[in-house]
Order: sequence, then structure tokens, then C-alpha cells
Amino acid sequence: MDALTVSTVISAPREQVFDYLQDIANHREFTDHYLVDWHLTRLDSVGRGAGARFRVKVPGNRFSWADVTFVEVERPHRIVEAGRAGKNNRVRTLGVYELAPAAQGSTRLRFTVQTMPATISDRLLESLGARAWLKRKTARAMRRLRAILEGEEARGNRVTVAGG
Repeated sequence: MDALTVSTVISAPREQVFDYLQDIANHREFTDHYLVDWHLTRLDSVGRGAGARFRVKVPGNRFSWADVTFVEVERPHRIVEAGRAGKNNRVRTLGVYELAPAAQGSTRLRFTVQTMPATISDRLLESLGARAWLKRKTARAMRRLRAILEGEEARGNRVTVAGG
């Protein structure tokens, strides 16, 4: 799938937004409407190498498990996550959070996500509405993230280590 980008402006300093995002245990709070059953892949949930495994609630999807790991963390402006999803984890994923200063101490956050299907059948499944579905869910996640960081929405539970 071609890269898909959503953005928002958050009324919080860039460093605060970055500190929240670099802890992958926080991501469940704003994505739990479509990413569920989160588990950390290591004890330290902050910074490069932090990762999580979760299920993607795609209608009709039999192979719903996915995982991501932070592969690049450049304070305070960029976080890159790489992962795998789908049957036998053969669909590669790439997500990039880019943070830029905005007016009056706020932060412009842009999230770009891209999937790289491995087979024709994977590409066919993605072509049947996956892009529109993912854009809606990701846009909602950015709105929820903004509400959490601006104090309008209550914080949820953090992710724990699998089996913990």
C-alpha cells in the first residue's frame, strides 16, 4: 500500500509529545479502538528497540497479529517503527512519527504508515478497502492522542510484558 499520512496539532510542547510517544507502552491508550491485546516484547518500553505485539481488529481478518519495534528514535523530532503483520508475518510495515514545533508552544505531529505486502493475495486483500479503513482508524487515533495529551481524555491502562 502506498504511504498513508495523518497529522494533527497538539497543544503541548514537542518534548512532552515525544516523551509520551517514545514509550510504546502508551500507544495502547490512543489506538485501542483498532489495535487490541497488546503485549510488550521486552521489559524496557522506551526508546530504540522497544516493541509490542497486538491484534489488528480488521473485519474478516483471520491473521490479525502484528508487531512493531522502534528502529530509530531521534529526540525530539522523529520515531520510526518497523514491523510485520498478516499471515506468517509476511507483510512488512513501516511507521514514522514526525514532530515539528507549531505556533505558541504546540506541536505538529505527522504519522505516516506504509505496508509492503509479500504476495499477490496479500496485495488483493489490501486493495479491498484496507487503505480507507486504516486512514479512518489512524485519524481517530491521532484525535485521541491529542485529547489525552491536552488533558481532555482520561489516560488508560499501560501495556505490560507478555505473561506479566
